[in-house]
Amino acid sequence: MPTERAAVRGSDRQLPKDSTVIGMADPNEEINVTIVVRRKTEELPPPGRHPVARQKFAELYGADPADVAQIERFAAQYDLTVGQVDLSRRSIAVLGTAARMNEAFGTQLRIFQSPDGTYRGRTGELFLPSHLVDIVVGVFGLDARPQANVRFRRHLEGIGPKAAGDTSYTPPAVAKLYGFPTAGSGSGQTVAIVELGGGYSASDLSTYFSGLKISPAPGVTAVSVDGAGNLPVGDPNSADGEVLLDIEVVGAIAPLANIAVYFAPNTDQGFLDAITTAVHDNLRNPSVVSISWGGAESTWTAQSLTAYDQAFQDAGLLGVTVCCASGDDGSTDNVTDGAAHVDFPASSPNVLACGGTRLESSGGKISREVVWNQGAGNGAGGGGVSDHFPLPVYQATENVPVSVNPAHFKGRGVPDIAGDADPATGYQIHVDGQDAVFGGTSAVAPLWAALIALLNEQLGKPVGFLNTTLYAKGASGLHDITTGNNGAYQAGPGWDACTGLGSPSGQALLTVLKGK
Repeated sequence: MPTERAAVRGSDRQLPKDSTVIGMADPNEEINVTIVVRRKTEELPPPGRHPVARQKFAELYGADPADVAQIERFAAQYDLTVGQVDLSRRSIAVLGTAARMNEAFGTQLRIFQSPDGTYRGRTGELFLPSHLVDIVVGVFGLDARPQANVRFRRHLEGIGPKAAGDTSYTPPAVAKLYGFPTAGSGSGQTVAIVELGGGYSASDLSTYFSGLKISPAPGVTAVSVDGAGNLPVGDPNSADGEVLLDIEVVGAIAPLANIAVYFAPNTDQGFLDAITTAVHDNLRNPSVVSISWGGAESTWTAQSLTAYDQAFQDAGLLGVTVCCASGDDGSTDNVTDGAAHVDFPASSPNVLACGGTRLESSGGKISREVVWNQGAGNGAGGGGVSDHFPLPVYQATENVPVSVNPAHFKGRGVPDIAGDADPATGYQIHVDGQDAVFGGTSAVAPLWAALIALLNEQLGKPVGFLNTTLYAKGASGLHDITTGNNGAYQAGPGWDACTGLGSPSGQALLTVLKGK
């Protein structure tokens, strides 16, 4: 008798408007899939002051070996090979031909043409034997469409009018304006950076850090995930710009921190595997993760939103802070359907969502700080209200509006905090042999990651999941931004959907955390 089957919850994939089917996937193509399974318990403690040791995580909150055994039996039934099994990450790698994958998961893999090139993909739902549906959180890797975009904007001299207050800063100058602690340099901390393309060269880093008189240069390690690696393409406007911006901002502000760069393919599988690899890395032990890639919440499958959010929950339990850029296209997040959209993974309630400001200074002090919004498609800080994740407890008293979209969902407000992101008041970096000035919320995620490395060093312990403390006690450690808008949302006193609670006042924030 044939096995009764059911759809994998949240697995439905839609055909993007800009993609067309041009053929069927080669039935003999070897495909590596990541199956994420449920935790052995869903009774999780709140992320707090006593992080779980990575070595104990699998035993407490990892996958149940009995669930893994059921997936292994399923794989054998369809002649699929089981690769790496990681109980902490709750991930099972399964390898097989496209033909076998079609049969195993009840789908039809095709080749699609898009403006970004061709990719293997699927539409509709995935199916599994009914007894596995409650076990499986998601199946990733069958669809290889590009999933995320960089969140940086390059400032080009001579393009457009120059406004009063336009300037550029080194990252240490930004840190000084924001009053970052000066007693340490990130010693003993590891900052993980997730990248989905591009790369860096040792010569670029050497030139940059020697130019800032930082010696020795920060230690940077490339970590390969799912076969990707450090592969600079030689174009500052490509993903190389993202990689160098992230590394150089962190390294210039926290030069004694170790920097681990996790390179993965730009797919929902690659992105997820990079996050879980970094969060559960018991060799390098990151205490903070910086993510400057994302996409509008509406472009993700529900299974992706769930699996990523659970990975960020893991980070909180482990005492790891995750900083995510909130997007560079204002309240639309570059979606042209007339609705408001927030960026994911910034919209996960288990990350620190980083929005954007325009930072002006005079005499070494902040003279004016407003919402970053250059208008007319030239970039604005992302923010708004999630249409997927409900309002978290820590935002319950912040007057987060319901979504402006027709459903008026009472969702998670984005961002949580902000920092300098306007390219016209941007960051001086060095990429592919060129000096450049970059902005975007891509700069704010590593800015906050570097600050958190400094805070962790000074406190002698990781701050971990910071949101609860920031919303309860963080006002004195933040500059409230009350002027400007990002399209659908207006800044004002207290939290707003443009700059969250505000930009950092680093030493004051350290004082808040010491009194926690």
